[in-house]
Amino acid sequence: MTTPQVSFEFFPPQNLQASFRLWDTVQTLAPLKPRFVSVTYGAGGTTRDLTREAVATLHKSSGLNVAAHLTCVNASKAETLDIADGFAAAGVSELGALRGDPPKGSNGFEPHPEGFANSLELISALADTDKFTIRVGAYPEKHPEAADMAADVEWLKRKIDAGADEAITQFFFEADTFLRFRDACAKAGIDAPILPGVLP
Repeated sequence: MTTPQVSFEFFPPQNLQASFRLWDTVQTLAPLKPRFVSVTYGAGGTTRDLTREAVATLHKSSGLNVAAHLTCVNASKAETLDIADGFAAAGVSELGALRGDPPKGSNGFEPHPEGFANSLELISALADTDKFTIRVGAYPEKHPEAADMAADVEWLKRKIDAGADEAITQFFFEADTFLRFRDACAKAGIDAPILPGVLP
């Protein structure tokens, strides 16, 4: 029997105590041999610098395969690609490419005047660098901004076609929800791996 592979997603620590807690957590989970661990961005890109620091530190000292989240929010194309180049220079070759949540209190996502309009543009630009394994978000339970589930599946297909290698789903509450979504993706011609996201 094959042992399931897992990954873990962490929030970047926002103070020294949280940094020690993150390190302790990483050491506790490391024996499970995760395929990768990732560090998320806060809403509106609020933890961008903290994410960069956490990713670089974990990559250098944990011995784990570390992936970084990268979003389109509140940054120009040049700034976003500069962050990606920084990850590559630090030896990080895996990215979660996401549009990102709008800042709290806003009326929805507004592209930066010189930024990427959506995740498709970000994915395409990152794929053109040929430096990263690119993972994207998928939604077994309809994304709040999607017209319907068919639109979610079509948008995921466009992300894969733009250069994404894999997808990770938002968490879901019933296994059947994921299985129905997976089958709909296969029917739409999506053959990239779709990793189920769970929230323990």
